[in-house]
Amino acid sequence: MHTLNQVSSLSPFTYSRLNQRFQGHSYSFIANRGIQDHSSGLFNKLCSKISGPRAKTFNLSEVHSHPFGFYSKPTAQVLEDGSNTSGLSKTNGYPFGFFSKPALQIPRAASGASQEAIPDGDGTESKQQTLQLALVFGFWYFQNIVFNIYNKKVLNLFPFPWLLASFQLFVGSVWMFLLWSLKLQPCPRISKSFIIALLGPALFHTIGHISACVSFSKVAVSFTHVIKSSEPVFSVIFSSFLGDTYPLSVWLSILPIVLGCSLAAVTEVSFNLQGLWGALISNVGFVLRNIYSKKSLQSFKEVNGLNLYGWISIISLLYLFPVAVFVEGSQWVAGYQRAIQAAGNPSTFYLWVLLSGVFYHLYNQSSYQALDKISPLTFSVGNTMKRVVVIVSTVLVFRNPVRPLNALGSAIAIFGTFLYSQATTAKNVKKDGVEKKN
Repeated sequence: MHTLNQVSSLSPFTYSRLNQRFQGHSYSFIANRGIQDHSSGLFNKLCSKISGPRAKTFNLSEVHSHPFGFYSKPTAQVLEDGSNTSGLSKTNGYPFGFFSKPALQIPRAASGASQEAIPDGDGTESKQQTLQLALVFGFWYFQNIVFNIYNKKVLNLFPFPWLLASFQLFVGSVWMFLLWSLKLQPCPRISKSFIIALLGPALFHTIGHISACVSFSKVAVSFTHVIKSSEPVFSVIFSSFLGDTYPLSVWLSILPIVLGCSLAAVTEVSFNLQGLWGALISNVGFVLRNIYSKKSLQSFKEVNGLNLYGWISIISLLYLFPVAVFVEGSQWVAGYQRAIQAAGNPSTFYLWVLLSGVFYHLYNQSSYQALDKISPLTFSVGNTMKRVVVIVSTVLVFRNPVRPLNALGSAIAIFGTFLYSQATTAKNVKKDGVEKKN
């Protein structure tokens, strides 16, 4: 440990705050700033008079684990010898060797008398978190709306979802390579076992993505999203077959989803069987991707969500494009010429295609970043509201006719997804509590 005489950032005066509580323990504070006389040792004598010869001192400057070298809650190291003091200039992991806020020495009186703490924060941190949460959801919703609008505009002119879906995965792959090349995102270490573990999730992601794109090309965007809100139904059914158990509240929550989707389907003006099946198969694909990912990627938890999604996009592109060429490749040239004529200006068509690809990746990237910053419950509620915002936005942009019963069915289905998110979160909290007790 460093002594106070070795610290060059302390002041010639000190003050103590008695009867203060720090992190729920009894401490008295001595905060110091400025420069000390290294030869006199008077400062140490003054400290010993204030805090007593048996003071126990904590080192707040040694911090661990936080990626930027500091905790939001400081850690402390107890020193039993009152003559030793904390090294305020020593930090572990922080790149510049100092705190953004001055560290405090916290001596505890040997008598162990009960003392109160200085309250942390003044509400500024909570306001910043609220603002950050609003920005995360704002970008996520905005990017999703832009993607759905331009994706549908392109499909209206160029009804070849296999090629468009392949292009969107291609844009996401290029985007990730740029992030890795420019070191804006740490590139994960790639091994043969990691690639093999990704093959299954990437295959199901491919199925989910292309099926949704086919559905978008056949029916209104709002109808596809209503049907896609039934994804929890498939999640519960498939997970139950694989051995998971769910409480009655979860099973009851999927009933309004089934009822609402059924009502929306039978009253949909733009109903198309291929569009319905595309949305349903998309749900199956994404549910199996999530289930398979949990099983096959358990040993690769060091790879963050964004990098994982990037590699899934790359492998999905390799899956999808050869099949796209086989399914509709012979029609692309003629379809391209018709699309250019319908658009009037080729640059307009190119811009729409590019925007659909860029914002497809961005909204998925934002969803992973949102999940890193907020709780699963907040994320699931936000995802439910995202569908509402997208449905309303696309109905307004494309002016799709909506019957009253169709609107009612959509509302019931989305409300069911909200109930499902509440029920599953309660189940997980209860499970975590039981595991902690054990």
